[in-house]
Amino acid sequence: MSRDPHNKKPAATRFVNGASEVLTCAPGAADLVGRIPGGAVAMAGDRILAVGSDSEVAAACDLSGAERIDAGGGIVIPGFVDCHTHLIFPGSRVAEYSARVTGAGPEDLKNLGIPTGIPATVRMMENASQDELIESALERLGHMLRFGTTTVESKSGYGLSVKGELRMLEINRRLQNDQFIDVVSTFLGAHEFPEDRSRERYVEEIIKEQIPAVVEAELAEFNDVFCDEGYYTVGESRRILEAGLEKGLKAKIHTDEYSHMGGSKLAAELKAVSADHLNYTDDDEFALLRDAGVIGVVMPGLDFAVGHSRPFNARAMMDAGMILALATDLCPGCWLESMPFVIQLACRLYRFSPAEALRAGTYGAALALNREKEIGSLEPGKRADIAIFDLPQYQDLAYRLGRSGARTVIAAGNVVHTAASQG
Repeated sequence: MSRDPHNKKPAATRFVNGASEVLTCAPGAADLVGRIPGGAVAMAGDRILAVGSDSEVAAACDLSGAERIDAGGGIVIPGFVDCHTHLIFPGSRVAEYSARVTGAGPEDLKNLGIPTGIPATVRMMENASQDELIESALERLGHMLRFGTTTVESKSGYGLSVKGELRMLEINRRLQNDQFIDVVSTFLGAHEFPEDRSRERYVEEIIKEQIPAVVEAELAEFNDVFCDEGYYTVGESRRILEAGLEKGLKAKIHTDEYSHMGGSKLAAELKAVSADHLNYTDDDEFALLRDAGVIGVVMPGLDFAVGHSRPFNARAMMDAGMILALATDLCPGCWLESMPFVIQLACRLYRFSPAEALRAGTYGAALALNREKEIGSLEPGKRADIAIFDLPQYQDLAYRLGRSGARTVIAAGNVVHTAASQG
């Protein structure tokens, strides 16, 4: 970082001002969103240099040579962190979705000859080319960026073989280098069971072949498992997560989405980084998750897309002291790329306040990826990931339904999207 030899203040390369308010979402702020009326943010390279009022930022650093980014009277927030997605998938399952929204059940779909669920996507994945998978993922990432997202977690789980799972994680690595959003990889070999092997054989394959191969190739940071009725039992999930922990993969878990099996207790026992879905989690388990430091990742868009009969009880989780994160759960069954829409659903349907929802989609989601020291809030030293919205106050993110494209997105200190460039 260069310094002015006269005033010895660090020199900024860019700064944002002209905002109605800056929301830092920083821990320890006077409120959940760290609201600074007006406010400014200065950057040096890819780092935040100073945050505060115009005068505070000017006093903290030299702005004389910095490029000014005009917020245009809008709000300035941390880039959204989408901490649960199934980003890489081929084609779509629009026929299944279209039938389900009219009330079609499993037998109806079978009679109509419509492939359904994870197995349908696994079969499509087998026939998809590498270029097709990369191109479709890049298109989705482009939409996510325009909605203000700067970090995305991307799971494997549609390969269900050593080769297939490694292929998906290798695409994550390619995506990390080919566009502006930071891509965090999660191994999810335990997403479903393959049709050509017994469950016992496949669990052994995950533990003895897939996890070692993923670790050797350094392709993932997290190990996830779908612990639910019809998927992986608590015993199977424990074995898979413990095998990952032994190899250095941090634990995550899909659980209690469609039944109550004890997956949340397992998450607490293993001190998983996050437990995701939590529709059927008992109230007394919220305290276990809280005390174990497990972040609850909830996804209003998924419940909305599938018409879930038992929506998760976010208010009870927050009242119990759990830290929550919001995510899209982008996947073939929930094609959702907009974190602002997630905030709108969270507030209207799940009793989040706008402040709680914004915090959960930024700092809470960063916690769910062990990235809270790097992203999720606007603080000096953190990566300069910033979204600017043409809204007079942050509550409008929840209030103005569907009006949610970002005016400007800054990733690692660089302007990577402006509304004028939106196609």
